[in-house]
Amino acid sequence: MLTRKQQELLLFIHERMKESGVPPSFDEMKDALDLASKSGIHRLITALEERGFIRRLPNRARALEVIKLPEAYTGTSQVRRGFSPSVIEGSLGKPAAPPAAPKPAPPAETASVAVPVMGRIAAGVPISAIQNNMHDISVPVEMIGSGEHYALEIKGDSMIEAGILDGDTVIIRNGSTASPGDIVVALIDDEEATLKRFRRKGASIALEAANPAYETRIFGPDRVKIQGRLVGLIRRYH
Repeated sequence: MLTRKQQELLLFIHERMKESGVPPSFDEMKDALDLASKSGIHRLITALEERGFIRRLPNRARALEVIKLPEAYTGTSQVRRGFSPSVIEGSLGKPAAPPAAPKPAPPAETASVAVPVMGRIAAGVPISAIQNNMHDISVPVEMIGSGEHYALEIKGDSMIEAGILDGDTVIIRNGSTASPGDIVVALIDDEEATLKRFRRKGASIALEAANPAYETRIFGPDRVKIQGRLVGLIRRYH
């Protein structure tokens, strides 16, 4: 199973090679996927190569060969672009709907910005991780700062002592790194997603709850992927 970004990159490379016979450059791939740096492209290409979808040809610059496409995309020329984190509750195995067209940047005087609510995240027992852009939410500009952001609705009570309650909406800055003590979206085994405090235990990663009813879970570093860091919270009172 490929993540959304891996699928997007594979299809972008496939379409570019069909058009020109030459793979895109790393800069072109970075721009097409709206990534901040080329290091993310290196990781995606390595993951695609390990899963047998592409092959890097030796002794040739920019030499990539597409070996196969995912079954859900075989025969289609559509390249789906736009940010969608792999951390969302949904029906496992169902292809995600194409994302909405990106919204134009708000004018400088606008006090808020639209952030996509990508689904529900577990603050408790991890839930299935499938993309599902639900709707947008208006967020104060000063809350998010620079970078790419998305929102998730909280399900569960494992982070109540950090002030995060069931039904809250958290604002997440997209990123794959975190510092000890950060509250992060963690993707476990590419299948489950949870909101927990990030810690290190030697070479392992600890996902720590903020509720004594939940135990800290320890994983090998290859089992956990950081999908973003908590930067804000929105709560509605009924």
